Amino acid sequence: MDKDDHCTARRKRGGITVKRILIIEDELDIAELEKDYLEINGYTVDIIQNGAEGFKRALSNQYHLIILDIMLPEMDGYKICREIRGIVDIPIIIVSAKKDEIDKIRGLGIGADDYITKPFSPQELVARIKSHLSRYERLKNNSSISVKELHFNTLRIEPETRRVYLAEREIILTTKEFDLLLFLASNPDIVFNKDALFEKIWGLDSLGDVATVTVHIRKLREKIEQDPSDPKYIETIWGAGYRFKKSL
Repeated sequence: MDKDDHCTARRKRGGITVKRILIIEDELDIAELEKDYLEINGYTVDIIQNGAEGFKRALSNQYHLIILDIMLPEMDGYKICREIRGIVDIPIIIVSAKKDEIDKIRGLGIGADDYITKPFSPQELVARIKSHLSRYERLKNNSSISVKELHFNTLRIEPETRRVYLAEREIILTTKEFDLLLFLASNPDIVFNKDALFEKIWGLDSLGDVATVTVHIRKLREKIEQDPSDPKYIETIWGAGYRFKKSL
């Protein structure tokens, strides 16, 4: 790929930045179907059929979103997602034939923003991509949050830098884990049900699965709670939802 290609993601058409999407998918028919629908909707799309090559391309910092299959040659999608999540801060959508709940939980747990099972509706895929890109842009545009830091006992949240510390040790969170924690911590002692949290953080309305919220709450507890089975920060209010406890 030449220098001009590397600059494509930054180019503008009519004053609007063209979003560039990377598809890592070894089934060419599926990848080309995704590409056709995305290009119709104004996106620039690259297809990589090899996991290892897709991983290298994902780290090039030239894409706005990644569509990722799980079963790939040389490097599977789980490993790709896990490895790039702490490096590249963009939405990752897994599109896979693996339909078991445990597969979805695993994918979301390692940092994917969404999980779609095959066969899928191309229109639904495009709708989810638009929603994730729109939400990500809003987060970037709202980076100048007036609140510098949030403190709760030994937990410190820095909205501007999107960093979290527990007893001065930095805790690495995925994009959605941070968004969820920041929202709850910014609204302490208020109970939010799963539907409300899903709509607020993922913004996909009926397109998504609220089980995603449960997965992310569990991962957050594993990272910030001393005893995840007896959480002190993020409480479960049975039959109602979740609440961030302001004081321990």
